[in-house]
Amino acid sequence: MKQGRFSEEQIIGILKQNEAGAPVAQLCREHGISESTLYKWKSKYGGLEVNEAKRLRALEEENSKLKKLLAESHLDIAALKDVLSKKW
Repeated sequence: MKQGRFSEEQIIGILKQNEAGAPVAQLCREHGISESTLYKWKSKYGGLEVNEAKRLRALEEENSKLKKLLAESHLDIAALKDVLSKKW
């Protein structure tokens, strides 16, 4: 996964500033981000607290590891089927 410039705590802090009434353009200028980035963060982290965001990150990492394991097991199964289908 790509490591961003901002941690979950910082992202949630920026979103809380936006919820408190700070203009989007001003927040983007202050933090050096684009408006589309702010809206993507809002859709992903909107309404989350810091501990929930950390849990979300951990679950995403675990999910990616499990997907890799599943893909490797499918490759192993395909290789075994290929070997077993050959006539000796």
